[in-house]
Amino acid sequence: MTDENTRVAFLATDGYEDSELTEPWRAVAEMGATLTMIAPSAGEITGKNGHVQAVDAVVGESSADEFDALVLPGGVVNADHLRMDEASAKFARAFFEQHKPVGVICHGAWILIEAGVVDGRRMTSYPSLRTDLRNAGADWVDEEVVVDQGLVSSRTPDDLPAFNAKLVEEIREGKHSGQVA
Repeated sequence: MTDENTRVAFLATDGYEDSELTEPWRAVAEMGATLTMIAPSAGEITGKNGHVQAVDAVVGESSADEFDALVLPGGVVNADHLRMDEASAKFARAFFEQHKPVGVICHGAWILIEAGVVDGRRMTSYPSLRTDLRNAGADWVDEEVVVDQGLVSSRTPDDLPAFNAKLVEEIREGKHSGQVA
């Protein structure tokens, strides 16, 4: 797949960690991909530090079939609200069912726990999610970036350079047969 034909969904809501949306967005845009901001409601969403992002599509009206990869920014409020939104959890799970790359950083892993896709996966997150991920069956490690069959995970904004590099690499590789729900 060529970069200009690559379609990447970003899923977030109010309270996301600004840099965990804006920096991966910039990295994926620089590879030439088409980006779509998806949220539970139309309009715009605001990060915890004030960045405002226009919403392109509502998650309940979107399908993973339309995209080649998914990015889940962190932020406690964002991740907590998305994990409680059934449409968001189903949307995230569908990327795993279709073997597509998924990037998740910080508290975004809560969404993947709710989606039921972390069992048996090696990953990292913000340290406070360590027990949550282990209880859901993940092999949690404390590393700046972890790649497991198309699943890219990182801990904090400090890890964004490594996260962005691996995210772009995995998106370019496309589907991974080991990326399963």
